[in-house]
Amino acid sequence: MDATIEASAAGRTATGAKPARDTAIDAARAGCLAVVFLLHAMMVGVSVGPAGPVLENALEGWDLLAPTTWIVQIMPLFFLIGGFSGWTAWQRRRARGTDAASFVRDRITRLVRPAVPLVVVVGLALAALAAAGVPAEIVQTASFRIGQPLWFLAVYLGVSALVPLMVRLHEWRPGLTIGALVGTVVAVDAVRFSTGVEALGFLNLAFVWLAMQQLGFLLADGTVDRMPVATRLRLALCALGGLLAITLSGPYTPDLLQNLNPPTICLVLLGTAQLALFSLVRRPLGRWAERRGPAKLVASFGEWGMTMYLWHLPAFVLLAAGLLAANATFGLALPEPLSADWWATRPLWLLGAAAVTALAVRAFAGWERGSRASGRDGDGGAGRMPRARALAEELPRVPAWLAVPAGVLGVGTALVVGFAPAPALVSLALLGVALLGARPPRMHGRAALTARVGAGMSVVGGKLIPQHQM
Repeated sequence: MDATIEASAAGRTATGAKPARDTAIDAARAGCLAVVFLLHAMMVGVSVGPAGPVLENALEGWDLLAPTTWIVQIMPLFFLIGGFSGWTAWQRRRARGTDAASFVRDRITRLVRPAVPLVVVVGLALAALAAAGVPAEIVQTASFRIGQPLWFLAVYLGVSALVPLMVRLHEWRPGLTIGALVGTVVAVDAVRFSTGVEALGFLNLAFVWLAMQQLGFLLADGTVDRMPVATRLRLALCALGGLLAITLSGPYTPDLLQNLNPPTICLVLLGTAQLALFSLVRRPLGRWAERRGPAKLVASFGEWGMTMYLWHLPAFVLLAAGLLAANATFGLALPEPLSADWWATRPLWLLGAAAVTALAVRAFAGWERGSRASGRDGDGGAGRMPRARALAEELPRVPAWLAVPAGVLGVGTALVVGFAPAPALVSLALLGVALLGARPPRMHGRAALTARVGAGMSVVGGKLIPQHQM
């Protein structure tokens, strides 16, 4: 997810010209975020059992879950889109003379900064719940659910940092690079299934998603578009046929959500089909996304999409806690997941989930846009630099090669260990190291203006406007 909104919310630049962005890519990214929101919202099951409150995956026992995942498993498409965006962003900046370290620093800033308030707020909130006497099992479940989306942030940060290197490999030998990645995915799966050591499968967190990013490069450089329509259709059918074969007769489950943790070759096949099919609808989707109404909606997703991604599960947990409180206080009925009453109440639940998520986005989107981190000094430095930022600039810079693993480990700590006080402090310390590495060298005057334009700022009406990325 690397959404750079260079046009205005109406889908036009300040001069009225059409944006240079690929509007179909931005629309597909917004659609993927919407699918993630709906899927996770439907998974929330909150009820009261004989032993007390129950938070569970409501869809776990649903008979139609496995076939539905063939439609709603959009993570391969997410990374394909990320590959497209990474390719185009790096080519654009490389043409302006930007080096790889600067490119990586910008990616670290865009991806790590929104995670900081999440760790702080969730850590404090869960500590308060534990202190208030909320059962430890409920607090632990909430911590687990809230932390689930962080895997994407950690992996995406890692693969995005490798864009300059992977682009170089793509330019050298595209087929060999993709073949090596896919072959490694298959090898990891084979060793995992033959030894029974499930942990080995997590090596594919790197190889599966790097392969998807690499396929996105094929879309960005025009390779896929040069393929005849019939060839792309055959490619999609072959990939889906292979996926069907190995999930029905092989060791893989047809539930493609389970193939996410750890990722398997199934996701590579699904991503190949998604790549071919998306290329066929890309032009009409782009034309639709250029319309005034859709353009405003798509631009909003690009502006605060990572905030929504990080905060939608905390919003769901907060809403679930409110329902439990209403049940205890007013006797509000909480239907059993998958019952007829549960399905009937899902529209109201989705509306409530959207409203609470919107409030969270409104509260924390400034971290993603950088307005708080930059002190709202988007006027080229005319505003006064906040004291916190001034102090931060006095700290030593961390090299990008160290900042990336610090960011990955910082996010991973919250994901694996949770948001208890000690892990949260470790996570924040690592994220701080990552952000120190993301800080560019101090420059002044015209050099500073030039650097900020190169780092994703546009000069509009004499002011520097951030080109928001995710």
